[in-house]
Amino acid sequence: MKKAISTDQAPAAIGPYSQAIETDGYVFTSGVIPVNPATGEIPEGVEAQAEQAFTNLTALLKASGVCMEQVVKTTVFIKEMGDFGKINEIYAKYFTGVFPARSCVEVARLPKDVLLEVEAIAAK
Repeated sequence: MKKAISTDQAPAAIGPYSQAIETDGYVFTSGVIPVNPATGEIPEGVEAQAEQAFTNLTALLKASGVCMEQVVKTTVFIKEMGDFGKINEIYAKYFTGVFPARSCVEVARLPKDVLLEVEAIAAK
């Protein structure tokens, strides 16, 4: 059985999908973008956007009953591969110990024209 997870501490879904789903001992998040959930604002610059996106992801995982240390896989979508190093520095602040497996893909465009989006799978 699957259970929908939602929190007002991360950006609300902007379409017909759940913020996260829990099933069979795993939590699967939808893509999380760097929108401040309290104000709806998007920070300027890739570092600030990365901080906001990973803060939002942390909040969504917490609402799901897991933490960043339980993440086993992430996918990071970035608008400009040249920002990879800057995003990596922020990423390393949120994941410690055994890092999750990760894919990083450059994309042409993201929702609300943000510079990155991240999704995760965590084991309960």
